[in-house]
Amino acid sequence: MPDERPVPEERPVSAERQRAASTRSGPGRVLVAVYAVFAVAATSRATVQMLTKFAEAPLAYVLSAFSAVVYVVATVALARGGPTARKVAWCACGVELAGVLTIGFFSLFDPVAFPDATVWSVFGRGYLFVPLVLPILGLAWLRHTGRAEPKRA
Repeated sequence: MPDERPVPEERPVSAERQRAASTRSGPGRVLVAVYAVFAVAATSRATVQMLTKFAEAPLAYVLSAFSAVVYVVATVALARGGPTARKVAWCACGVELAGVLTIGFFSLFDPVAFPDATVWSVFGRGYLFVPLVLPILGLAWLRHTGRAEPKRA
């Protein structure tokens, strides 16, 4: 006796689902993975610094903790996709870029204010300048994948 169940129709994939999937494959997956590594690294660094020697350089350690939060937010937002997550990712990558440029500048020209390094010190030199390049790549990826969005009237 043949199976009489109806075959579900395949629906076209919406532009929103395509954008969400853009960070789950190819270059988007690599971007999310690098952000995740930096989220773990910055969180670990800030935790150890704040628990073991906070009094030595409180500003640097608070900034390390802030960068950790930014990396976690960016990672989650880029991985989730969707309109709201994309807006959050734009903000997180923008804050990250502003932070690495600001902290990088001040740590270079006023090293006394930063007796110990942060993730963003000297534009991320301690991390091979990846903290400087990462938000640029994140913003570029968001812009690239955003071009697939249908225009709303």
